[in-house]
Amino acid sequence: MSALLYALVQTIHMAITLYIWIIIIAALLSFVRPDPYNPIVQTLYRLTEPAFAWVRRKLPFVVFSGIDLSPVVIIFALQFLDIFITRLVYG
Repeated sequence: MSALLYALVQTIHMAITLYIWIIIIAALLSFVRPDPYNPIVQTLYRLTEPAFAWVRRKLPFVVFSGIDLSPVVIIFALQFLDIFITRLVYG
């Protein structure tokens, strides 16, 4: 059971880390404004925009003066969740 739990927590940790990197790349690309028809850009948009929209809807103050801080909020929340799950399982 311990090995299964360890594998599950490691898989969740890896998925959270991967999504954090996807958010960072999408946020950096928003400064450059690449071709919106590029398949990589479309994939990044499809992976991140639902989470960004949810945060913007629930916390409207994260967008001020044209600066969207929803990626930062999501990254902090994912880091908290990752640390919480890890500490909860491993004590």
